[in-house]
Amino acid sequence: MKRNFMKEKLRAGQPVFGVSVMIPSPQIVEMCAAAGFDWVLLDCEHGTLTLESVELMAMAAEASGITAIARPVSKAPEHILQVLDRGVMGVQVPHVNSAKDAQEVLNAVKYHPLGKRSLAAGTRSAVYDSHGTLADYVKAANDMTLIAVQLEDYEAIEKIDEILKVDGIDVFFIGPSDLSQSMGHPGNPKEPKVAHAIDSSFEKMLKAGRTPGTPATSEAVKDVLGKGVKYIYTHLPRLLSGSARDYFAKAKG
Repeated sequence: MKRNFMKEKLRAGQPVFGVSVMIPSPQIVEMCAAAGFDWVLLDCEHGTLTLESVELMAMAAEASGITAIARPVSKAPEHILQVLDRGVMGVQVPHVNSAKDAQEVLNAVKYHPLGKRSLAAGTRSAVYDSHGTLADYVKAANDMTLIAVQLEDYEAIEKIDEILKVDGIDVFFIGPSDLSQSMGHPGNPKEPKVAHAIDSSFEKMLKAGRTPGTPATSEAVKDVLGKGVKYIYTHLPRLLSGSARDYFAKAKG
């Protein structure tokens, strides 16, 4: 299994910057790498990606020196397994609302003795059983595979102290869109109650020695970094629309 350079940077306390991609395109993955991003989020929950496209985009990521993380369709173990076996270097799992949910995600991602992930020698993640022993692969996968859990329902915020106690989770990701909706202010994460829930969650993560994550636009990224967030991505459409606005402002100005 290849090294997860993104996870290594996080372990060293460095921020990592990614792009969320919802459409099947290995070329876009290559473009994100060429632009200097550390990682891409292959979004199967909200996007049109199939397992085949996840695999091809993971190949493109490895070839271009960028880390591929997948957001599975759901937190169900079978959905987590399917994207991991395509060769991505980690998962960002939606709607984790309790310590039990977080532990079940860990069980689905890690092999024995850390978890219960189904082991198959012929998968792409295991390099088709062509390098070393299967036991070597298990050890490397348990070490290199990244786990991010999404806390995006108010129920999760209420239970964050117990969720943060689950060992083996690399990133605790605040999803502001769904969180704002679950708190009765859809699409408005800056509403004071929502903003307080987000900021206090970051503070609790840092106090517990855990790594916070959240999305950030170019306008918000400095603020997010100032709050101690290390795992950050922006959405591909935001990059395109922001660049388009700048382009037309200059063209028409």
